[in-house]
Amino acid sequence: MVVAKKTRKSVRRSVSLAAETDAQVQKLALYRRLSANRILEDLIETGLAAKEAEKRRFFELAERLRVASDVQEIQRLKDELARMTFGS
Repeated sequence: MVVAKKTRKSVRRSVSLAAETDAQVQKLALYRRLSANRILEDLIETGLAAKEAEKRRFFELAERLRVASDVQEIQRLKDELARMTFGS
C-alpha cells in the first residue's frame, strides 16, 4: 500500500529574533537534528494550537457560567475567566 504524502504550500517569511531566542532555536535544532526553520514552524504551530485551545477553554467556562446557579461556582468561574483575560 502506498501512502500519499500530504504537501503543504510554503510561504517565505522573514523574521528577526532576539539573540537569546535564536540561540534556543539553534540548540533545539541541533538536539532534534532538524533545521532551524523546521523548529520555528513547529513552535509557531504549537503556539497557534495553544491559543486555539485557550479560546475554546474560555468559551467553555463562559458557557458554564451562563448556566451555573451555585453562587460559589459562579464566583469561581468569574475568577477563572478574569485570570484568563487579565492575568494573575
